[in-house]
Amino acid sequence: MTDSVETVLFDIDDTLCEYRRSGDELLALAFEGHGVEPFFTIEDYYARYAEFAETTDSIDDLRTECFAAIADGQGRDPNLGRALANAYTAERDHRNVRALPGAREAVAALSDDHRVGVVTNGPPEMQSQKLAALGLDDAFETVIHAGYDAPAKPDPAPFYRALDVLGGRPESAVHIGNSLSSDVAGAQAAGLKSVWLDDGSTPDPVPDHTLKTMEELATPPWRS
Repeated sequence: MTDSVETVLFDIDDTLCEYRRSGDELLALAFEGHGVEPFFTIEDYYARYAEFAETTDSIDDLRTECFAAIADGQGRDPNLGRALANAYTAERDHRNVRALPGAREAVAALSDDHRVGVVTNGPPEMQSQKLAALGLDDAFETVIHAGYDAPAKPDPAPFYRALDVLGGRPESAVHIGNSLSSDVAGAQAAGLKSVWLDDGSTPDPVPDHTLKTMEELATPPWRS
């Protein structure tokens, strides 16, 4: 059996872990706490996240500016958006995450004979708390916070940055993630093989490999 892959990069959110309390739940609590009928969804927030990544210094500031802009775009007072963001922030605990089945085991096993790193769209102060809560804060040789250390995925730059640190080459590297639009598209743009954690959607772009669960990494799909 041969393995042409020398470097493995991981996404974090909904790949290594998930929040115990969803964004939908926190946003609903924020609206309820202010006695306001919901006028945007968590998907609206996620869709505009990248607009504010380079102009804000923290995830809390980003959320505040994003919620204010969404409120303004809906003809609401931007200050209401800021208040909702504060309420959301008060409820969010980035340490309150759980590992996806097989995630910790996959990192441990693959690090035995691969260089391993992370490429995540998320600010350092937020993502570091998640890795610490998972017991993975010392598991990776590099963590690239795309949108902060480099442009956000699917830009190829954060993948190149991780490979530079690890001494890896795109043609002998894979990236594992759950997002078709950022993980799969970004890895392929950078010349890496893409491993997609299937969320039930129609794959476009088509990944090189598909996982139903992280437990399948016990037998990596790129080995032949």
